[in-house]
Amino acid sequence: MAKTFSAVELIRTKRDGGELDDHQIRWLINAYTDGMVADEQMSAMAMAVLFRGLDDRELATWTQSMIDTGERLDFSSLSRPTSDKHSTGGVGDKITLPLAPLVAACGVAVPQLSGRGLGHTGGTLDKMESIPGWRAMLSNDEMMRQLEEVGAVICAAGDGLARADKKLYALRDVTGTVEAIPLIASSIMSKKIAEGTGSLVLDVKVGSGAFMKNREDATELARRMVALGKAADVNTVALLTDMDTPLGLTAGNALEVTESVEVLAGGGPADVVELTLALAREMLQAAGSDVDPAEALADGRAMDTWKAMVRAQGGDPDATLPVAKHTDDVVAETDGVLTRLDAMAVGVAAWRLGAGRARKEDAVQAGAGVVMHAKPGDRMTKGQTLMTLHTDTPEAFERAREALGGGYEVGDQAVERQPLLIDRIS
Repeated sequence: MAKTFSAVELIRTKRDGGELDDHQIRWLINAYTDGMVADEQMSAMAMAVLFRGLDDRELATWTQSMIDTGERLDFSSLSRPTSDKHSTGGVGDKITLPLAPLVAACGVAVPQLSGRGLGHTGGTLDKMESIPGWRAMLSNDEMMRQLEEVGAVICAAGDGLARADKKLYALRDVTGTVEAIPLIASSIMSKKIAEGTGSLVLDVKVGSGAFMKNREDATELARRMVALGKAADVNTVALLTDMDTPLGLTAGNALEVTESVEVLAGGGPADVVELTLALAREMLQAAGSDVDPAEALADGRAMDTWKAMVRAQGGDPDATLPVAKHTDDVVAETDGVLTRLDAMAVGVAAWRLGAGRARKEDAVQAGAGVVMHAKPGDRMTKGQTLMTLHTDTPEAFERAREALGGGYEVGDQAVERQPLLIDRIS
């Protein structure tokens, strides 16, 4: 008979700065998943972890225990190696859309299990669902077949992966413990390891529009996730990337799909192209490939794979995307140089326009969002359009403009911007 423990005693141990042994952690995660540990008890444990942390051994056991509550996918039967990417989330972060087909076009399969947006950060599935006919839900057999035939899939993660994470994630969201770095790391990595990919590249965002506001916290999160990946024999590397300014020139679902297709066609904003290629090189290298992704982007192979990937999931890659019914321009009030464009302000504005959701069950508008006509360093003239707001609900314009208040500045001269790629942790 398996040994049982007292949830209250374990909470006290962690609350007082003690360590939990492997048996205690495994029991706690399993008992919570099975309903034997109450939500209020796990809430107290999550708060204790927020303040006291988990050491590397505790975190490894915690994460493995979460993995063990669900199924494991196995891609070893595929004819090519696998590599995946995870972003901690930001504003205008459409990188998955051009990245997955680009890496697949270079001979490495990409099983991209993605999520939906919540709050100011966009969700990959919300973006893809703006494509007419495209579906997010695939069976494991459908996913395996598409990976073999096309090389890339972007779809929703099934409920069978890391069942403990679904319960714990929802609990953290309503108990003020989302910020606990060990719980963030275990949440992300339990799903990614269970997914079965051979290698993983983490895009850890840093800045106002990111979950991690400062480099110190972002570095700690990246370090711990890389260690978890390597301990599970998943070749893992992390890039720290800037999220003080939105990525690209769009924030919103169909708007970001359009921009992603521009990148696949050989154009698009320089920062989106830079990050897409940087992550592609890391993913290919981690999978043992020395193919140059820039060539696959330039010669059209990535675009061909994108179209095949969309069609395989019922979508029409050539269909006209949804367009918002109403637009409103935000203009420069003075001559000068755009010195700052705050990612959080733009993300909240897009959210209020209908591109995001406040609760998981909320609907989103496919055409809503923000189009940026300038980025920091660009010279502006008074009356020039800085941003165009898009929505089906024009009453949202006022609140979107409130979100943008103080979110951009026009000055006499440009300030030096932080590079997009900040650090690499391996």
